[in-house]
Amino acid sequence: EPGWARAREEAEAALRELREVVRPLREPGYGEALRRKAERARKKRLRLQRRKQEARAAKEEEAARAAEREAKIDQWRAKCIQEGEEKNREQELKAAADSVLSEVRKKQADTKRMVDVLRGLEKLRKLRKEAAARKGVCPPPSADEAFENQVESLKTLLKTRTELYEAEERALRVMLEGEQEEERKREMEKKQKKEREKLLQQKLEMDSKLFGDSAEFPLAHLLQPFRDYYLQAEHSVAALIQIRHEWDQYLVPADHPEGSCIPPGWVLPSLPTNDTWATAVR
Repeated sequence: EPGWARAREEAEAALRELREVVRPLREPGYGEALRRKAERARKKRLRLQRRKQEARAAKEEEAARAAEREAKIDQWRAKCIQEGEEKNREQELKAAADSVLSEVRKKQADTKRMVDVLRGLEKLRKLRKEAAARKGVCPPPSADEAFENQVESLKTLLKTRTELYEAEERALRVMLEGEQEEERKREMEKKQKKEREKLLQQKLEMDSKLFGDSAEFPLAHLLQPFRDYYLQAEHSVAALIQIRHEWDQYLVPADHPEGSCIPPGWVLPSLPTNDTWATAVR
Protein backbone atom coordinates (compact mmCIF):
# COMPACT_ATOMS: atom_id res chain seq x y z
CA GLU A 1 0.00 0.00 0.00
CA PRO A 2 1.14 3.56 -0.65
CA GLY A 3 0.82 4.59 3.04
CA TRP A 4 2.85 1.62 4.22
CA ALA A 5 5.55 2.23 1.65
CA ARG A 6 5.79 5.88 2.65
CA ALA A 7 6.11 4.99 6.35
CA ARG A 8 8.79 2.44 5.52
CA GLU A 9 10.81 5.01 3.59
CA GLU A 10 10.57 7.49 6.47
CA ALA A 11 11.67 4.82 8.92
CA GLU A 12 14.61 3.83 6.73
CA ALA A 13 15.61 7.53 6.36
CA ALA A 14 15.47 8.00 10.12
CA LEU A 15 17.53 4.84 10.57
CA ARG A 16 20.17 6.09 8.14
CA GLU A 17 20.29 9.44 9.92
CA LEU A 18 20.67 7.71 13.29
CA ARG A 19 23.46 5.53 11.88
CA GLU A 20 25.24 8.70 10.68
CA VAL A 21 24.96 10.15 14.12
CA VAL A 22 26.16 6.99 15.85
CA ARG A 23 28.91 6.23 13.34
CA PRO A 24 31.54 8.61 14.91
CA LEU A 25 30.99 6.93 18.25
CA ARG A 26 32.17 3.63 16.78
CA GLU A 27 35.36 5.12 15.39
CA PRO A 28 38.55 4.33 17.36
CA GLY A 29 39.84 7.22 19.55
CA TYR A 30 36.54 9.10 19.59
CA GLY A 31 35.97 8.37 23.28
CA GLU A 32 39.48 9.54 24.15
CA ALA A 33 39.00 12.73 22.14
CA LEU A 34 35.68 13.31 23.85
CA ARG A 35 37.30 12.75 27.24
CA ARG A 36 40.12 15.20 26.42
CA LYS A 37 37.57 17.75 25.27
CA ALA A 38 35.62 17.34 28.50
CA GLU A 39 38.86 17.61 30.51
CA ARG A 40 39.80 20.83 28.67
CA ALA A 41 36.34 22.23 29.36
CA ARG A 42 36.67 21.28 33.05
CA LYS A 43 40.13 22.87 33.33
CA LYS A 44 38.89 25.99 31.59
CA ARG A 45 35.97 26.18 33.97
CA LEU A 46 38.34 25.75 36.94
CA ARG A 47 40.65 28.46 35.56
CA LEU A 48 37.75 30.84 35.21
CA GLN A 49 36.60 30.06 38.73
CA ARG A 50 40.14 30.53 40.07
CA ARG A 51 40.50 33.84 38.25
CA LYS A 52 37.19 35.00 39.65
CA GLN A 53 38.28 34.00 43.13
CA GLU A 54 41.64 35.72 42.71
CA ALA A 55 39.95 38.84 41.36
CA ARG A 56 37.48 38.77 44.26
CA ALA A 57 40.31 38.24 46.78
CA ALA A 58 42.34 41.06 45.20
CA LYS A 59 39.31 43.32 45.31
CA GLU A 60 38.68 42.46 48.96
CA GLU A 61 42.35 42.99 49.78
CA GLU A 62 42.34 46.35 48.01
CA ALA A 63 39.15 47.29 49.87
CA ALA A 64 40.81 46.29 53.15
CA ARG A 65 43.91 48.35 52.31
CA ALA A 66 41.71 51.28 51.34
CA ALA A 67 39.78 50.95 54.60
CA GLU A 68 43.05 50.81 56.52
CA ARG A 69 44.31 53.90 54.70
CA GLU A 70 41.05 55.69 55.40
CA ALA A 71 41.26 54.69 59.07
CA LYS A 72 44.84 56.00 59.30
CA ILE A 73 43.83 59.20 57.54
CA ASP A 74 40.86 59.64 59.89
CA GLN A 75 43.10 58.96 62.88
CA TRP A 76 45.66 61.47 61.63
CA ARG A 77 42.95 64.02 60.92
CA ALA A 78 41.41 63.52 64.37
CA LYS A 79 44.85 63.90 65.94
CA CYS A 80 45.47 67.11 63.99
CA ILE A 81 42.06 68.46 64.97
CA GLN A 82 42.67 67.58 68.62
CA GLU A 83 46.10 69.21 68.58
CA GLY A 84 44.61 72.28 66.89
CA GLU A 85 41.83 72.49 69.46
CA GLU A 86 44.29 72.12 72.32
CA LYS A 87 46.49 74.81 70.81
CA ASN A 88 43.49 77.11 70.31
CA ARG A 89 42.38 76.53 73.90
CA GLU A 90 45.88 77.30 75.13
CA GLN A 91 46.01 80.46 73.03
CA GLU A 92 42.55 81.52 74.22
CA LEU A 93 43.52 80.85 77.83
CA LYS A 94 46.77 82.74 77.39
CA ALA A 95 44.98 85.62 75.67
CA ALA A 96 42.41 85.74 78.47
CA ALA A 97 45.16 85.63 81.08
CA ASP A 98 47.08 88.36 79.25
CA SER A 99 43.91 90.44 79.05
CA VAL A 100 43.22 90.02 82.77
CA LEU A 101 46.87 90.72 83.55
CA SER A 102 46.74 93.86 81.43
CA GLU A 103 43.59 94.92 83.27
CA VAL A 104 45.26 94.28 86.63
CA ARG A 105 48.29 96.30 85.56
CA LYS A 106 46.01 99.11 84.47
CA LYS A 107 44.33 99.05 87.91
CA GLN A 108 47.77 99.07 89.54
CA ALA A 109 48.76 102.06 87.44
CA ASP A 110 45.53 103.87 88.39
CA THR A 111 46.15 103.11 92.07
CA LYS A 112 49.74 104.37 91.83
CA ARG A 113 48.50 107.52 90.12
CA MET A 114 45.94 108.06 92.91
CA VAL A 115 48.72 107.59 95.50
CA ASP A 116 50.79 110.20 93.65
CA VAL A 117 47.77 112.55 93.57
CA LEU A 118 47.24 112.07 97.30
CA ARG A 119 50.89 112.87 98.01
CA GLY A 120 50.59 115.93 95.82
CA LEU A 121 47.53 117.07 97.82
CA GLU A 122 49.43 116.60 101.08
CA LYS A 123 52.35 118.63 99.74
CA LEU A 124 50.04 121.34 98.36
CA ARG A 125 48.17 121.66 101.67
CA LYS A 126 51.47 121.86 103.54
CA LEU A 127 52.70 124.64 101.24
CA ARG A 128 49.41 126.57 101.54
CA LYS A 129 49.43 126.11 105.32
CA GLU A 130 52.98 127.51 105.51
CA ALA A 131 52.02 130.44 103.27
CA ALA A 132 48.96 131.17 105.43
CA ALA A 133 51.08 130.97 108.60
CA ARG A 134 53.46 133.57 107.19
CA LYS A 135 50.43 135.84 106.72
CA GLY A 136 49.30 135.14 110.27
CA VAL A 137 46.40 132.86 109.32
CA CYS A 138 46.27 129.45 111.06
CA PRO A 139 43.57 126.81 110.35
CA PRO A 140 41.82 125.23 113.36
CA PRO A 141 43.18 121.88 114.65
CA SER A 142 39.90 120.17 113.74
CA ALA A 143 40.56 120.93 110.05
CA ASP A 144 44.04 119.38 110.26
CA GLU A 145 42.62 116.33 112.03
CA ALA A 146 39.82 115.91 109.48
CA PHE A 147 42.28 116.22 106.60
CA GLU A 148 44.70 113.72 108.15
CA ASN A 149 41.88 111.24 108.88
CA GLN A 150 40.63 111.50 105.32
CA VAL A 151 44.15 111.05 103.93
CA GLU A 152 44.82 108.02 106.17
CA SER A 153 41.52 106.47 105.12
CA LEU A 154 42.40 106.93 101.47
CA LYS A 155 45.91 105.56 102.05
CA THR A 156 44.49 102.46 103.74
CA LEU A 157 42.05 101.92 100.87
CA LEU A 158 44.78 102.37 98.25
CA LYS A 159 47.12 100.02 100.15
CA THR A 160 44.42 97.36 100.33
CA ARG A 161 43.76 97.70 96.61
CA THR A 162 47.49 97.58 95.82
CA GLU A 163 47.92 94.36 97.80
CA LEU A 164 44.85 92.85 96.13
CA TYR A 165 46.09 93.73 92.65
CA GLU A 166 49.58 92.36 93.45
CA ALA A 167 48.02 89.09 94.61
CA GLU A 168 45.99 88.88 91.40
CA GLU A 169 49.12 89.54 89.33
CA ARG A 170 51.07 86.84 91.19
CA ALA A 171 48.22 84.35 90.67
CA LEU A 172 48.05 85.14 86.95
CA ARG A 173 51.80 84.84 86.58
CA VAL A 174 51.75 81.48 88.35
CA MET A 175 48.96 80.32 86.04
CA LEU A 176 50.86 81.50 82.94
CA GLU A 177 54.07 79.88 84.15
CA GLY A 178 52.12 76.67 84.81
CA GLU A 179 50.72 76.73 81.29
CA GLN A 180 54.18 77.35 79.86
CA GLU A 181 55.56 74.51 81.96
CA GLU A 182 52.77 72.20 80.75
CA GLU A 183 53.52 73.23 77.17
CA ARG A 184 57.22 72.50 77.65
CA LYS A 185 56.33 69.18 79.26
CA ARG A 186 54.05 68.23 76.36
CA GLU A 187 56.73 69.18 73.84
CA MET A 188 59.27 67.11 75.74
CA GLU A 189 56.88 64.14 75.85
CA LYS A 190 56.28 64.42 72.09
CA LYS A 191 60.02 64.55 71.48
CA GLN A 192 60.63 61.55 73.72
CA LYS A 193 57.79 59.65 72.02
CA LYS A 194 59.31 60.31 68.61
CA GLU A 195 62.70 59.16 69.88
CA ARG A 196 61.17 55.96 71.30
CA GLU A 197 59.34 55.29 68.04
CA LYS A 198 62.56 55.88 66.10
CA LEU A 199 64.52 53.51 68.33
CA LEU A 200 61.75 50.91 68.13
CA GLN A 201 61.70 51.15 64.32
CA GLN A 202 65.47 50.74 64.22
CA LYS A 203 65.21 47.70 66.51
CA LEU A 204 62.48 46.17 64.33
CA GLU A 205 64.57 46.71 61.21
CA MET A 206 67.61 45.17 62.87
CA ASP A 207 65.59 42.18 64.15
CA SER A 208 64.12 41.76 60.68
CA LYS A 209 67.60 41.62 59.15
CA LEU A 210 68.87 39.23 61.81
CA PHE A 211 65.87 36.97 62.40
CA GLY A 212 63.63 37.61 59.38
CA ASP A 213 60.37 39.47 59.00
CA SER A 214 57.72 37.95 61.27
CA ALA A 215 54.93 39.14 58.95
CA GLU A 216 56.41 37.32 55.95
CA PHE A 217 57.58 34.30 57.97
CA PRO A 218 54.55 32.89 59.80
CA LEU A 219 56.65 30.22 61.54
CA ALA A 220 58.58 32.82 63.53
CA HIS A 221 57.87 30.94 66.75
CA LEU A 222 60.35 28.30 65.54
CA LEU A 223 63.10 30.88 66.03
CA GLN A 224 62.11 31.51 69.65
CA PRO A 225 64.65 28.98 71.07
CA PHE A 226 67.43 30.76 69.19
CA ARG A 227 66.27 34.14 70.49
CA ASP A 228 66.12 32.71 74.02
CA TYR A 229 69.65 31.41 73.61
CA TYR A 230 71.12 34.68 72.38
CA LEU A 231 69.17 36.76 74.91
CA GLN A 232 69.67 34.49 77.93
CA ALA A 233 72.08 36.98 79.53
CA GLU A 234 69.20 39.44 79.92
CA HIS A 235 67.35 37.00 82.21
CA SER A 236 70.12 35.08 83.99
CA VAL A 237 73.08 36.46 85.93
CA ALA A 238 74.92 33.13 85.65
CA ALA A 239 74.51 33.15 81.87
CA LEU A 240 75.69 36.78 81.75
CA ILE A 241 78.83 35.91 83.74
CA GLN A 242 79.55 32.90 81.54
CA ILE A 243 79.10 34.87 78.31
CA ARG A 244 81.23 37.75 79.59
CA HIS A 245 83.92 35.27 80.58
CA GLU A 246 83.93 33.81 77.07
CA TRP A 247 84.01 37.24 75.47
CA ASP A 248 86.74 38.49 77.79
CA GLN A 249 89.05 35.81 76.44
CA TYR A 250 89.06 37.63 73.12
CA LEU A 251 89.46 41.19 74.38
CA VAL A 252 92.37 42.86 72.61
CA PRO A 253 93.55 46.45 72.15
CA ALA A 254 92.23 48.44 69.20
CA ASP A 255 95.63 48.38 67.46
CA HIS A 256 96.21 44.64 67.90
CA PRO A 257 97.26 43.15 64.53
CA GLU A 258 95.44 39.84 65.05
CA GLY A 259 92.11 41.01 66.39
CA SER A 260 89.71 43.88 66.90
CA CYS A 261 87.55 45.27 69.66
CA ILE A 262 84.18 43.76 70.46
CA PRO A 263 81.50 45.68 68.52
CA PRO A 264 79.10 47.71 70.67
CA GLY A 265 75.95 46.30 69.00
CA TRP A 266 74.67 43.78 66.51
CA VAL A 267 76.87 42.87 63.56
CA LEU A 268 74.55 43.08 60.57
CA PRO A 269 75.12 40.71 57.64
CA SER A 270 76.72 42.19 54.56
CA LEU A 271 74.98 42.29 51.20
CA PRO A 272 75.39 39.29 48.85
CA THR A 273 78.47 39.53 46.64
CA ASN A 274 77.23 37.16 43.91
CA ASP A 275 74.00 35.86 42.41
CA THR A 276 74.29 32.40 43.98
CA TRP A 277 74.53 33.87 47.46
CA ALA A 278 71.64 36.23 46.68
CA THR A 279 69.36 33.35 45.65
CA ALA A 280 70.24 31.50 48.87
CA VAL A 281 69.43 34.58 50.97
CA ARG A 282 66.11 35.09 49.23
